[in-house]
Amino acid sequence: MKKLKIFIELTRLNKPIGYMLLFWPCAWGLAYAYIVDQNLNKFLYYLLLFFLGSILMRSAGCIVNDIVDKDIDTKVQRTKNRPLASNSISVMQAMSYIFLLCGFAFLILVQFNNLTIALGISSMILAFSYPYMKRITYWPQLFLGLTFNWGIIMSWTSITGDISIEIIVLYVSAIFWTLGYDTIYGAQDIVDDEIIGMKSTSIKFKNNIKLFVSFCYLISSILIVCLFYDKIGLNNFTLLIITFILSLMYQVVKFKKDDPKKCLQAFKFNNISGLLLFSGIILIN
Repeated sequence: MKKLKIFIELTRLNKPIGYMLLFWPCAWGLAYAYIVDQNLNKFLYYLLLFFLGSILMRSAGCIVNDIVDKDIDTKVQRTKNRPLASNSISVMQAMSYIFLLCGFAFLILVQFNNLTIALGISSMILAFSYPYMKRITYWPQLFLGLTFNWGIIMSWTSITGDISIEIIVLYVSAIFWTLGYDTIYGAQDIVDDEIIGMKSTSIKFKNNIKLFVSFCYLISSILIVCLFYDKIGLNNFTLLIITFILSLMYQVVKFKKDDPKKCLQAFKFNNISGLLLFSGIILIN
C-alpha cells in the first residue's frame, strides 16, 4: 500500500485537474472533427483512447518534471514533500515508471493513423523538454501551452487525416487559455521561485498579473468566437460559449496573487471551462 501511495503521489493521480486539462483540448479537437465525420462510434472510442492517453502521458510527464526538479522542489513549500524531493523513491525507480507509462501510452497511440502517430511521437520532445524551460525563460507557461494542447491537432488528425487552418486557430486559442491558467497556478510559487532563481510569466508580470491573464483569456475567447462566428445565434451553442467566456472572467476576479488558496481554486475551475467549451462544440452537431 505504501508503494501504491507513493506512485499515486508521484503521478498526481490524486489530482485529476492535471490530466483533465490535458484531456479537454483533445476532446475539443475530437468534437470539432465529429462535425465533419459524424461517426459516433469512432468519436466515442477515440474519446476514451485520448482520455486514457492523457492520464498516462500526464503521469509520465509529472515524473519527468519531478526528476528534473528534485533539488528545486526541496526549496519550495508547495513541493518539498513530493516523493522524489523527500527521497521516498529513487530516481531509478521513478524512471522505470516512466518507461512503463510511456509503453502503455504507445499502445494507445498505434491505434491511430500514421500522421497522428508521428505527431504523438514528436510531442515527446515538447513534453520532456518543458521542465527545463523555467530555468532559461520567463515564458515556460507558453511552452506548456504548446505542449499541453498538442492533443487538439492529434485528435483532429486521428479522424480527418489532415491538418486544417481551423484546427490551428483552435490550437492557438488553447495556448492562450493555458498561458492564462498556468500563470494563475504559478502565482502560488512567486516568492519561492524568486528566491531560487526560477522564471515564470507569474513573476514577469507580477505587478500586472490580472491584466496579463485577462489579455490571454481575451485572445483565447476572440479566436474561439471568430472560429465559430457562423454558428453564433439564439441557440444552446452560443449560450455555452458565453458561459465559457464568463468562466474565464470569473477566474480573473477570483484569484489573488498573494493568496495561494484562491489561485489554486481559480486554476481548478478550468476543468469546468474545458467542459463548457467541449459541450458547446458538441451541440453544433
